[in-house]
Amino acid sequence: MAVAFTREEDYEARAADLPDRPVSPHPNLVTAEGLAAIEAELTAAQAAYAQAQADGGISADRTAIARATRDLRYWSQRRASAQLTAPEPEPGRVQFGVTVEIEREDGRRQSFRIVGEDEADPARGSVSYVSPLARAVLGRRVGDAVTVNGAEVEIVGVT
Repeated sequence: MAVAFTREEDYEARAADLPDRPVSPHPNLVTAEGLAAIEAELTAAQAAYAQAQADGGISADRTAIARATRDLRYWSQRRASAQLTAPEPEPGRVQFGVTVEIEREDGRRQSFRIVGEDEADPARGSVSYVSPLARAVLGRRVGDAVTVNGAEVEIVGVT
């Protein structure tokens, strides 16, 4: 019977030993909206950590405590390293924080906003500034042709 308890405790200890969330080596550039989102995530992580601590004791879910601690470390680090970036607008030039419209060779058009890594959501039309797509267009101007995934696209709009 003691072996069964030992195995259960070992399993719980391993489950509670969560690896840290990976932090990008790139500068943590953020838009104003991205900074607000990081602050909201940090507040949520602080609340989850406080709740996990309040629920502590012998019957505590060590995995919940480990998850809350890990998220709190991650969002604290991301908030500390956040660099609010709002370049002076330069009409027609692709910069961090702008929305870019490209036209593909087959005539399809695609729009996306260039944002920080934590706020990127391609399904919602935003890509990280370190993504291959953003790197291909950053610094370019309306009318420029660039290669994306081996295909040529033209920048047709910047807002």
